[in-house]
Amino acid sequence: MLRVAELPEPEAGPGQVLVRTRAVCVHPADVAATTGMIPGGPVPPPFLPGWDIAGEVAAVGPGTTEFRVGDRVVGMIPWYLTRGAPGGYAEFVAADAGWLVPLPDELDFVSAATVPLNAQTAHQGLALISPVGRLLVTGASGSVGGFVTQLAVRAGYHVLAQASHDDEEWVRGLGAHEVIPRSADLAPVAAVFDAVPLGEAAAAAVEDGGVVVATRPTPPIIPARGVRQEVQLIHLDRELLADLVGQVASGRLRTRVAATLPLAEAAEAHRRVLAGGLRGKLVLTLS
Repeated sequence: MLRVAELPEPEAGPGQVLVRTRAVCVHPADVAATTGMIPGGPVPPPFLPGWDIAGEVAAVGPGTTEFRVGDRVVGMIPWYLTRGAPGGYAEFVAADAGWLVPLPDELDFVSAATVPLNAQTAHQGLALISPVGRLLVTGASGSVGGFVTQLAVRAGYHVLAQASHDDEEWVRGLGAHEVIPRSADLAPVAAVFDAVPLGEAAAAAVEDGGVVVATRPTPPIIPARGVRQEVQLIHLDRELLADLVGQVASGRLRTRVAATLPLAEAAEAHRRVLAGGLRGKLVLTLS
């Protein structure tokens, strides 16, 4: 039920900057918002979807000293707080300065827009797992799973990464020690980062006393097995975001874009997300 509308141009208030949006990432969470399937319950329309934006500072509000007009920025609108007021699907966003970090010249707007929600979710979720020998990552072909795979390998985990059909080469390039197809039987591991999430199938692969981290609530595991279940819900960490953006800009972390569409084609982008099978993120662009 997305439609294009003309709204008054927002103004930057105290502690804010006005961002001229150049790219905004399309997430499954955006689609979930339009169907009301989000934590906290449905948001009464009208509202603006969109978490991750990249663009340029068009104006600076009173008391804001961190950014100047013309600065390149990338950031995450904490949609779990704003609930669409504001959202990122807009030509201009009045954003709190604390939501944004500088965008290095080495990183383009489109690629940058794929980083904030996905990379922070991966990093924060991985922190819920104590160091273990073998970690299974479901959905390693996806954005969150891809970042988890890279970060876990560098942290010393032995990573088994589950790849979509014909996408094994990409996942192997992320550094996974073992790449397994989605149809494979899952051998017991000490921990699972369930980025799809698969739910029961992923939980069944966890050894007794292990841990499974999912990106949304999944059915409970039999308590007698002693498996710890965690749900990773994003929270904005500006220092972490700046570090992760810098790592992508320097090539230490990889991301990928499936396609770009004009902002006015947001509804088509949502249809493609629902259809599945994307190799990378969809990003809406503005000239």
